[in-house]
Amino acid sequence: MTATIVSACQSDPNQAPYDGAMVLAISWQSAFCERAQRRPECRRVKPDRYDTTNFALHGLWPQPGSNIYCGVSDKDIATDKKRRWRQLAGLGLSDELKQKLWQMMPGAQSYLHRHEWIKHGTCYSNSPEVYYQDSVKLLAEINASEVQELFAKSIGQELSGAQIRSAFDQAFGKGAGDRVRIACKRDGKRMLITELTVGLRGSAQKDMAELIANAPTTKRGCPGGLVDQVGFQ
Repeated sequence: MTATIVSACQSDPNQAPYDGAMVLAISWQSAFCERAQRRPECRRVKPDRYDTTNFALHGLWPQPGSNIYCGVSDKDIATDKKRRWRQLAGLGLSDELKQKLWQMMPGAQSYLHRHEWIKHGTCYSNSPEVYYQDSVKLLAEINASEVQELFAKSIGQELSGAQIRSAFDQAFGKGAGDRVRIACKRDGKRMLITELTVGLRGSAQKDMAELIANAPTTKRGCPGGLVDQVGFQ
């Protein structure tokens, strides 16, 4: 199953129709947890957990960025904005998908998956199952590429933006790195790479190289930083 290029946004005159443009936001969880140590997903990290050497799913965001909360009630929007994500309705995902999502999206322990669905997923598909099937499929492609290999072998070391973008070029074709933006945050004297956002356009069932090539270029963002290791420093 995959999303069609039709969404609830098209019935709302204040929101642009979803045309297949999206951003895949992927986190380096160890860096995220340095600043969120009390989160459930950060308190229970073990060195052999998936997200200690792989990227974690933050979200899949239809573009433009104004396409949010499609067909969502004012009550649910208010609940979401207050970060009371546990109070949002469950998504009814299949057991197989839940298993994948709990591995690849550790933030689900804090009900991040409900937040991402209500804010972004409702503008992508009418089905949470489709939204997260496509999300984990795209993340799996990144984590099976030279990009993940670069980060895994560089844990505890610095990476430049040029190195990261070059890894995308190697993995998904020349120019792919120009569709990647790097986010960093300072942690004491250290500058940590926290997240990558990857521009995509088209059906999620297409080849990743094609999806990236169809997306517009973006600014590099952070010039580089440390690939954090598991555990609080």
